[in-house]
Amino acid sequence: MTTTLGLIGAGMIGTTVARLAVAAGLDVVLSNSRGPDTLTDLVTDLGEHAHAGTPADAARYGDLVVATIPLHAYRQLPAAELAGKTVIDTMNYYPQRDGRIAELDSNQFTSSQLVQQHLADSHVVKAFNSITYISLANRARPTGDPDRSALPIAGDDPAAKAQVTALLDTLGYDTVDFGTLADSWRSEPTTPVYVQPYFAGEPPKGLDPEEEFRWHLTNPGAPVPADQIRKLLDSAVRGTAGGYLPGLETA
Repeated sequence: MTTTLGLIGAGMIGTTVARLAVAAGLDVVLSNSRGPDTLTDLVTDLGEHAHAGTPADAARYGDLVVATIPLHAYRQLPAAELAGKTVIDTMNYYPQRDGRIAELDSNQFTSSQLVQQHLADSHVVKAFNSITYISLANRARPTGDPDRSALPIAGDDPAAKAQVTALLDTLGYDTVDFGTLADSWRSEPTTPVYVQPYFAGEPPKGLDPEEEFRWHLTNPGAPVPADQIRKLLDSAVRGTAGGYLPGLETA
């Protein structure tokens, strides 16, 4: 049972997951690449259940750990401290930020398979990568709520996926298990399940990327039940790896 959630990365997704976890009564250990002192305001805002530490601290003390850093930095994850742990990989491949990664461009591997190779003694589960922090915060609902949404997960270890499923239920989401890390491309950028289903309607035609991003910021969102998630995952066709987000700097 997860009582303490470690977070390596305290950006938009990491902070949102931390808020949902604290609201659900879990303790969180937050970390980033700049040091615990830079997280003082966030920890104060989150309250007594939140603590700041190093990535190694988050790995060591978390019953389950969320890795939510830019993909190009995945080799900086503390493999020794994460040994034996379930690690939720939220990372997506954005070449404008991450640079070109040949194994991904060729579809030889998925990004989560690369993370698993680095964390050889951990159990990696892909989750939280197909939803924006805006939707993640807005769509959480209690168990049994008719407007509850589902999130897709993928992983190679059934016990690790069960642990992640239990966490997502605690945070306010149903789960759709769609296979192994080799299958995780089905929830990556440009696929049908990525981001858009959690928003109400389609953005107007002709928007530039920044205008479309602002549209998403103000969208009220929509529930996406598990059956719809399964259909979207099944309809995915593998194409060129990688996506685009406004404002990301090229590595």
